[in-house]
Amino acid sequence: MTEPIIRSLLETDLYKFTMWQALFTSAYNDNSAEYRFVCRHAPAQPLAELKEAVEREVEHLCSLRFREEELDYLRSLRYMKSSFVDFLSIFRLQRRFIRIETKGDALEIVASGPQMHVMFFEIFILAIVGQLHAQRFPQEAALAEGRRRLAAKVERLRAFEHEAGELADMHPFGLADYGLRRRFSSAWHEEVVTTLMTQAPRFFKGTSNVYLAMRLGLTPIGTVAHEFMQTFQAVHDVPLRNSQKAALESWVQTYRGDLGVALTDVVGMDAFLRDFDLYFAKLFDGLRHDSGDPEAWGEKALAHYAALRIDAHTKLLVFSDGLNVDKSIALWRRFAGRTQTAFGIGTNLTHDFGPQFPALEIVMKLVRCNGRPVAKLSDSPGKTICDDATFLAYLRSVFEVAA
Repeated sequence: MTEPIIRSLLETDLYKFTMWQALFTSAYNDNSAEYRFVCRHAPAQPLAELKEAVEREVEHLCSLRFREEELDYLRSLRYMKSSFVDFLSIFRLQRRFIRIETKGDALEIVASGPQMHVMFFEIFILAIVGQLHAQRFPQEAALAEGRRRLAAKVERLRAFEHEAGELADMHPFGLADYGLRRRFSSAWHEEVVTTLMTQAPRFFKGTSNVYLAMRLGLTPIGTVAHEFMQTFQAVHDVPLRNSQKAALESWVQTYRGDLGVALTDVVGMDAFLRDFDLYFAKLFDGLRHDSGDPEAWGEKALAHYAALRIDAHTKLLVFSDGLNVDKSIALWRRFAGRTQTAFGIGTNLTHDFGPQFPALEIVMKLVRCNGRPVAKLSDSPGKTICDDATFLAYLRSVFEVAA
């Protein structure tokens, strides 16, 4: 019998837990929500063919419960609240809240119901679909190419050690694995992470995969994603113009100094900075880039800190959009003399097998909350997500973002 793709309910990104907890402990824990799977570019082999296999994996997923050792691990993270972990001890994903269908060659997956429940499907669904698709490749040839490319990454990092050591006036370089959602397979993900932690320990700082972090003794890494900020576009007592500030304030009140990296591109960097005033700039440790030109973004962030008379050396810029090792090093060279930096690499670590074995460009995003549309404008046009053109236009108008 083939081993299920998802082995544990910890096998998701850390920020799913941190956002989940922030909503659980807030006044918005009774939200309803809809999350929709999107494949940005149709693959050569139709995803519709995977429907039955996806359904089997989801049935298994919905049978899982958190084990005692997993709950103990979550309790060991200082920012996890006992009341939330107690809730997780009785939690189980419910099959009735997720619909899996086909439309032509496309696979349609929609999770809808209480947000406190359906928000947890996202990463599991992406990992399941991605691995089932990858299983259609010739495995031996793909893994041989993947290992060759992984070895080249390790050699690049080893060569970089001498250079990084000579630049004493720069903040140190570090990267983390953010690749769970588009990984080739769970086994390959573990091989990549184990290789980096043993062969490039100076630079490898941890993983977003909570299950691997627990098993391998690594630091679990992550703070917040777009869905948390988007949620505040649709709660009853927050005007749309104040949605970013309300989300940031909610985060501050939940974590009170922990997990202090803010995501900037839900309605675009310029609109974000208009809301990220001296109060928030002092309370948050730094900012995360996830779309648009990373160099232009970094310069805007540093200019904003300078205008607020905040020493950028005390702040952190996290880069996480489409990175590889070379891009990360180039960004480090540009910014590490002026601020702290960190780099989250996803697909290029866990699904880099060359053009003959491409990763799917898939997401599963919040599209409605409390019966109202929500949107992610992004700083990259191809990443904008909204199924309601009227709301999207209104959001642009409210935040003064050009189409």
